[in-house]
Parts: sequence; structure tokens; C-alpha cells
Amino acid sequence: MNTPRNVASASTTSARGTAGKMTWETVIGLEVHAQLATRSKIFSGASTAFGAEPNTQACAVDLGLPGVLPLPNEGAVRMAVAFGLATGAKIALRSVFARKNYFYPDLPKGYQISQMSYPIVGEGVINVPLEDGSVKRVGLTRAHLEEDAGKSVHDLFPGSTGIDLNRAGTALLEIVSEPDMRSAAEAVAYARHLHALVRWIGICDGNMQEGSFRCDANVSVRPLGETALGTRTEVKNVNSFRFLEAAIEYEVERQIDVLEAGGAVVQETRLYDPDNDETRAMRSKEEANDYRYFPDPDLPPLLIDEAFVEAVRASLPELPAVRRDRFVSEHGLKADEAEALTRDRVTADFVEAMLATPGVSGRAAANWVLGEVFARINREDRTLAEISLTPERLAGLVARVEDGTVSNRTARDILDELWSSDIDADAIIERDGLRQISDSGAIETMIADVIAANPSQVAEYRAGKEKLLGFFVGQVMKASGGKANPAELNRLLKASLQSGG
Repeated sequence: MNTPRNVASASTTSARGTAGKMTWETVIGLEVHAQLATRSKIFSGASTAFGAEPNTQACAVDLGLPGVLPLPNEGAVRMAVAFGLATGAKIALRSVFARKNYFYPDLPKGYQISQMSYPIVGEGVINVPLEDGSVKRVGLTRAHLEEDAGKSVHDLFPGSTGIDLNRAGTALLEIVSEPDMRSAAEAVAYARHLHALVRWIGICDGNMQEGSFRCDANVSVRPLGETALGTRTEVKNVNSFRFLEAAIEYEVERQIDVLEAGGAVVQETRLYDPDNDETRAMRSKEEANDYRYFPDPDLPPLLIDEAFVEAVRASLPELPAVRRDRFVSEHGLKADEAEALTRDRVTADFVEAMLATPGVSGRAAANWVLGEVFARINREDRTLAEISLTPERLAGLVARVEDGTVSNRTARDILDELWSSDIDADAIIERDGLRQISDSGAIETMIADVIAANPSQVAEYRAGKEKLLGFFVGQVMKASGGKANPAELNRLLKASLQSGG
């Protein structure tokens, strides 16, 4: 599987490789399952809390026992509409729940309540920023509400399988894309973008380890230039971005191998095995008619009105793209800085709070968060939400750098104490006497003393050995106890050395 392939990229124009071999184009569509952040399930009042003892959170409605009736969770409906509005998609004022019939051990009713012909969210477009600065437009086919199944737990005892139905009935939003992605990297960028968006608007916690955000990848290949889609396979339930990329890359190579050997790709559902870095067949891929969809007789059509939609719209936070553009237009950030700072709402809100402090520029806030703060949380394997440093206390330090009170070097030392205490920067500066010397007269006096004490180095500098400037800077800094304003020091020192004074 490591043999180099002629696989088309966005810039490929030739349909043949240099050795006359076929050049293949990858075609990818994703189905993303986002578990909605409701406290109760989509059709019952049972809890959705993670980590409960097996089978303690599955009620009679979740199990479909005789005599029970499902009742839609209004919170789940609101969250689905919020997603549709956030992506500019069509919102259906009338949608229909259907029964999707199939047998699986962890599907207690023998069917899943989902939406087929009439989903609550229709067509839209997802604009995905890529690493090269371009934007990939991915069509949104639909997003529909459905209930989750339970979970099979293998090898509790050797050779055994248990069924945990706690998750059965949990509210999901299945987000289905068009087959618009042409590489594993684009698919991962799209998945990351969706992951950030559902967390940003507060409809999903995005915890992939707990199964709150899972991806199914529909993958096919075709000769470059062809418009008809090739036979696809579905790689099911991938719960990490790294595994998603690896699974797609493996599946592309596998399909090309099959086709170049004269075989045919079989439409099937496959599972990615990260231990062996391969996909394996699970079952033949079903079509919609195999599930015998029909409207659920216990659930009338779901009707919402424009007032409901507008109330949801009014509750939405400022969206990432809007915040990103505002960071650029109002605060002077570069596009890549704004993109990095709006990948999640916690970071964007942190920077927003910093910018509310007088004397803190957008560029300075961005530099400190993307540089010093991100470096520290990465070293500690933490997130911005997990640290005790507040944006207001960091902004207080940045303001003192911007107004010349302390140098960048001193500020980094102060940040060490801010990181592990609740004291603010001004208190540390006053307590430790860290104010920077910016008075020109005081700096000129120190420069004159250093020049007088080092005549041979002065002569060498004036003879053209300009690297000695660093020596003089170090000597003046030593004399000032490290407090001389570096910019002012460099300006005055160069002037003194060049003037012969």
C-alpha cells in the first residue's frame, strides 16, 4: 500500500501519469454524527449523562416497549435549527420522522427513528478554510435529527459481548455532505471545521473519545476527467481526525489497487483498524430501500414556524467567520492570525476580552496568545479553558509592554508568575521594581560611561566591526540592571557610536 500513485490533486490537469498510467481522482463525502447537548434524550426524559452504569439510563420509551409514545425534545429541534442557520442552509418548517428498519443487537426496537425524505435542515454550503489560505466550498446535502443506538461492549469476559443501552435514544444530528472533497486532507479540514462550529454554537460538546462526534467517510475513485462517480465504500464510525485521514488514504490506495488489477470495487461498509492501519469489510452496503423507511405512526409531522426560527437566530452567538473578519477589519490582525484565533470559541472569547482592555492592540493580543500562551498550554497538554490565567490579567501585562513600562523579555518572566498565581502584572512590576528605563538622559549617561570604559572596542566598531554593537548593548543592559528600554537604547547607542561622542 506504500506504492506511489497518480492521484489527482486540485491542480492536476493531466489524465495520465508520466509513465502512461491512469491518474485517479479521489471523491469523498462525509456523514457526521453530532450528539446534541441535550440533558435528556430525543424522545424521552431519560438522562444523557456520560459514564453511568450500563443500562441504567434506558427507559421504556427508549426500548420501544408496548404502550409508550415518543415525544420530540424541543431542545434538540432548536439545536438542529441553530446548525442550519449557522450554515446558511434551508430550514424546513415541516419535517417528518421515519422508521429506519434493520436488526442490530444494540438497536432495541428493531428500528431507528430518523428523518429520510423530509429532513429539518436542507441544502447549504460549508466554507472550509484550508492550510494554504484558500477556502474549500463543500455542499451540505442535509442535516437530520435521529436517535442513537446502544453500544456493544466486547470482551468484558473472554469471548463475550455485552449490550449497553444507555446511549439508545440519545439525540443526534446527522450532517451529510455532498461528495465535494478530493483528498483526505480536505476531508479532515471539513470535519475539523464542523467540529469547531457545533462546539462554537453550543449544540455538541465534540468529545470524540466519548463518541459525541463521529464520522462516516464515503470514499470512491475515478479516472481524472470522468464525471460519473465510482463505486463507493463507507468507512464507519471514525472517532479521531488522525484516524479519518489514515482511513481515507488507505481506502483510496486499496481501491486503486483493485481497479488497476482489473477488478471491481464492491459497495460495502468497512471498519478502520488503527492497530494495523487498514480498513476491513464489515457488511455489504445497504441502499435506502433496504431499510424500508416509512413515516413513524407515533410521531406526527414536526411543525415549526418562522417565529421559532427567528428566536433561534436571535440566540446564536457571533459566528466564527464574522468574528474572523472583524478581527481583521477592526483590530488589524492578519488573516492567518484571525483564522487561528477563531478555531474555537474559548480562544476567540479570550482574545475578545483582552481587546476590551485599553492600550492592548489586536496584533499584540494575537502575538501573546498564539505565541507564549499556546506554547505553554501545549507543553502542559492543557487547553485554554483549563488554565487559571484570565484574559484580563494577560491584557494587563500586554498593556505594560505596549506602553513601554516593561520589555518583552521582562514580560515573559512576569508571565511565569501570572501563570501560577492570581496576582496581576502591575503589582508584580511595582513589587519587584521592574519598570523599564525609557528616560533618554539616563540611558545616554550609561552609554557614555560604557563608551569611555571600552575605547578599543569603540575604535574597532568605528573601523567597521559593527557586530560589536551587541557587546555595547549588553554592557549598557548590565549597567541598567536589564531595565533599559531596548528600542531607545539601540537608537541612542548607534547615534553615540556613529557621532564619535
